[in-house]
Amino acid sequence: MQKEEMKQVTLVLEDGTRFQGLSFGYDAPVAGEVVFNTAMMGYPESLTDPSYAGQILTFTYPLVGNYGVPRFSFEANQLPTFMESDRIYASAIIVSDYSTEFSHWNACESLSDWLKREKVPGVTGIDTRALTKVLREHGVMMGRLEFDETDGGHKSNETYKSYETHETYEDINWVSRVSCKDIIRYNEGAGKKVVLVDCGVKANIIRCLVNRGVEVIRVPWNYDYTNMAFDGLFLANGPGDPDMCVDAVEILRKQMSLSRKPICGICMGNQLLAKAGGATIYKLKYGHRSHNQPVREVGTNRCYITSQNHGYAVDASTLGNEWRELFINMNDESNEGIRHISNPWFSSQFHPEACAGPVDTEFMFDRFIETL
Repeated sequence: MQKEEMKQVTLVLEDGTRFQGLSFGYDAPVAGEVVFNTAMMGYPESLTDPSYAGQILTFTYPLVGNYGVPRFSFEANQLPTFMESDRIYASAIIVSDYSTEFSHWNACESLSDWLKREKVPGVTGIDTRALTKVLREHGVMMGRLEFDETDGGHKSNETYKSYETHETYEDINWVSRVSCKDIIRYNEGAGKKVVLVDCGVKANIIRCLVNRGVEVIRVPWNYDYTNMAFDGLFLANGPGDPDMCVDAVEILRKQMSLSRKPICGICMGNQLLAKAGGATIYKLKYGHRSHNQPVREVGTNRCYITSQNHGYAVDASTLGNEWRELFINMNDESNEGIRHISNPWFSSQFHPEACAGPVDTEFMFDRFIETL
């Protein structure tokens, strides 16, 4: 595909800022919260991460698409082999320089072909450094992609129309949209049983648990699991505002009042555990979305490089007397995890399963398994 065959597309931010680019994905207008990720690789994993639902994902690394896309296959345990979920969840992708040629031993199609097949817009030729500077200074904001319909672009879809009626990212319970609807079991019949609350779980979180010999019982975000037989509870990642997840927090508080069974959370799970413990949540100016976020384990000099994808954080000053911070971000000192002082309840704001990203903190799964 030559660049001259690409259609013109405009990114319009809610403050009126406009960026001109060229389409290399599906040609349809779309709206979403515009965010940026500073990772150098991992676009197949990021695009299929349900935590990006409702967002237009900008990659700051300039060259994207050069290693293509792996096949969309599933393992015997029902988990996708190379992706993080069953489809692309990001509303669109924006890059500086899309590579029309790709080369990788595991690639079966181009990023462009994948986007078109899943009807997801992709934009190249935008100055992503300038766009990121706008988002860092103003904060993340809503944006939309505009195509010239006379140039063959598809008509507005539901997401685009919602932007026109001034619906914002915070107005939607994204967790409800991406969570499973029924109970799903993995590694059934194995040793200890772990209930996993699906707020938009990444496949590698489930894989990290299954690889440690436990049975995983994946339940919807608002499912009441308090009467189920299990050995530990795991709170997964997910998109959007955790304050929307009132049902999940109430069920978690009920569980915490009934039992001291181990609880571990990741990302959204950290925020839900904190809310159940009485803390409040606030929105970060532009979030943490990268593979190089440094965090320090409180009470030690140990610092880890972590993979992260979140736009909200726990206000550590509102934690109850029985809770302590477990990790702190070394860049902005925001909370990166909490722990209970006496019960086996702890969490991380970062992603210890890190797919894609560094695997420095996968020991968090070992700590959880040891408490079962």
